[in-house]
Amino acid sequence: MYFTQLALIAGLAINAANAISQISIKGSKFFTDDGNQFFVKGVAYQLSEMDPLSDTEQCKRDASLMQKLGANAIRVFHVDAGGDHQGCMDAFKDVGIYIFVDLDTFTTYILQDEPFWNQTQLSSYEKVLDEFQKYDNTAGVFVGNEIMTRPNGTQAAPYIKAAARDIKAYRDSKNYRKIPVGYSAADIADLRPMVQNYLACGTNASESLDFFSLNVYEWCGQSSYVTSGYSDLEKNATDYNIPIFFSETGCITARPRTFEDQRQIFGVMADVWSGAIVYEWIQEANNYGLVSYGPSVDVTSAGAVITRSGTPTPVSPDYSNLLTQWSSVKPLGVKQSAYKPSNSAPACPTSMRGIWEVDGNVKLPSLGQHAILATSTAGASPTGSAASATATKKSGSSGGKEIAVMSVGLSGVLLGFIWWL
Repeated sequence: MYFTQLALIAGLAINAANAISQISIKGSKFFTDDGNQFFVKGVAYQLSEMDPLSDTEQCKRDASLMQKLGANAIRVFHVDAGGDHQGCMDAFKDVGIYIFVDLDTFTTYILQDEPFWNQTQLSSYEKVLDEFQKYDNTAGVFVGNEIMTRPNGTQAAPYIKAAARDIKAYRDSKNYRKIPVGYSAADIADLRPMVQNYLACGTNASESLDFFSLNVYEWCGQSSYVTSGYSDLEKNATDYNIPIFFSETGCITARPRTFEDQRQIFGVMADVWSGAIVYEWIQEANNYGLVSYGPSVDVTSAGAVITRSGTPTPVSPDYSNLLTQWSSVKPLGVKQSAYKPSNSAPACPTSMRGIWEVDGNVKLPSLGQHAILATSTAGASPTGSAASATATKKSGSSGGKEIAVMSVGLSGVLLGFIWWL
């Protein structure tokens, strides 16, 4: 009996040591279960177009080095809902790292040219949620990434909200904890204010996003709070009613990357913004990587192969520069008990010819609806769903489903719905 009690006590102690607080939302901020405000210090983690959370040993190696970097979160773009993720989720949990995971796949994401939202998509999203709701370190899920990249793609906006509405309803019907549901937007200056406000607007919270995030690559080299446009981002989000953070950042047009923007994000902007996810962990052809797994490879040469597993080796000086920045910024935030949210939902933007094609708080599409885009002039050229370049100046396997930006002339758009059979 005595030894049984000792074993039970030891087991409880181990569980307590390995526990991690769940993330929830109050007003415009993230909080942990212990009442502390949570700021995202993350890295994009997609070693290939396959599921990066299925190789436990690789996750352990990467998690250890991420912990030294100061990361507390990763973003994963593609997962296999039927895979075994226990080992990887535990590996990241054990070092205090949370996961933001995209629900869509290469075949189920919402298109901007002819958006639709059907049962096949919803069922696929539900399977991912079913899998990752089991883990306390699942911090949030995305219903889309850079879906809208040009004005005549904004007819997809109601479909993004419909996806959020349905996945939140499913979450609640299953009595899952309220894992935050959000969207990751391309940083298109003309669209940004409308997208940001539309996805949070309305009086029915069940039809709005729980959080909003931006993929921003505007702070390049020796820039500044004003020159980079970060001051405008701060101003435009001051009264935002849901959490907002950088879901991708890390411009590479000026090398080496010094990540000086992190001082602003976790400094003067921390009263509004909830952190940043740096793009990306693995060194690929796009040269955004913080680590590599093998010798340097000339990716432009014929037959070049990037090693995607092994011992992670920091890319110098990018890794150490980010470590220096993160170790120097420690936003205090606010205690959940002392925080009294006062911001209300923004007004739904009205349509603006050639910029924003959704007029106010339109009725969201039902499950099974398909938008038909009719143009009054010729020359509106769809980009398709397999373009590799993105609105945020990066390319590579990690964001392979993102849609390219194209400049198109469009003098009028009519939005209609039909049943998708």
